[in-house]
Amino acid sequence: MQNRILVLFLCIITSYSWSQMAHRHNAMSRSEIGFMVGGSYYIGDLNQAHFKNTNIAGQLLYRYNINARLAYRLNFTYGRIEGYDSQQSNEFYKNRNLSFQSDLFEFGSGIEVTYFPFEIGNRRYKGTAYLLAELSLTRINPMTDYNGTMTELQPLGTEGQGTTMGDKGKYSRIQMGVPLALGVRISITDNIALNAEYGIRFMFTDYLDDVGGYRYTDPVLLAAENGPTAAALSNRSLDGNRFAQRGNRATRDWYTFFGIGLMVRMGGKKSCPPPN
Repeated sequence: MQNRILVLFLCIITSYSWSQMAHRHNAMSRSEIGFMVGGSYYIGDLNQAHFKNTNIAGQLLYRYNINARLAYRLNFTYGRIEGYDSQQSNEFYKNRNLSFQSDLFEFGSGIEVTYFPFEIGNRRYKGTAYLLAELSLTRINPMTDYNGTMTELQPLGTEGQGTTMGDKGKYSRIQMGVPLALGVRISITDNIALNAEYGIRFMFTDYLDDVGGYRYTDPVLLAAENGPTAAALSNRSLDGNRFAQRGNRATRDWYTFFGIGLMVRMGGKKSCPPPN
């Protein structure tokens, strides 16, 4: 018990000493703004290979350093994801013949914890790895090429959403996620740091790609209630088998963002108060 109390006490003292590093700055200089440029890709029913169909992505971010080990972070990320059964090696997927593209607009907020104490411009603490954990809201809009025109899939209810055949309405285009990331920070000047990061977005939906249901919906009833385009895009299989498997309910879709960029500290260092 005494050992546990001692460890807890040392942790409190150490945390306090790290906190003092940040207290030498004014409120403005604890804040950082910056950007990252990199890529995004998706893993789900229409793609199982990492980095396949990676698209250019970017992120704007704000960081408030609570102390030298802990920071609060806000970020806005734009990315693009896509998947094509025609590119998969498995013959089942090739026959299913589905495809999608979607722009992503993500707003995330969370906590960043560094492995080592870190402070931009501090020669002693000039580099560290870090962990990021956030909650996010992402706007999705899966689309597919239909007769040469990009067609939005969510309004169609391709799996019978919003009809008498289903017990669910159409999925929302605003979805919650849990971004988790690993990164590296290196101070390169008194006010600028290099930032590199790789993160995974675990989503609370299986409809990033508009594919979630296990079976196809009756095409006649779907066409009658949601229109012929919905029926045509629900089952695009090469053999036309309406009783084959469409999606996999056991897994959810997720996507990644990775990038490299710069962070700029706002304001300057505040002089330490003179001793009494």
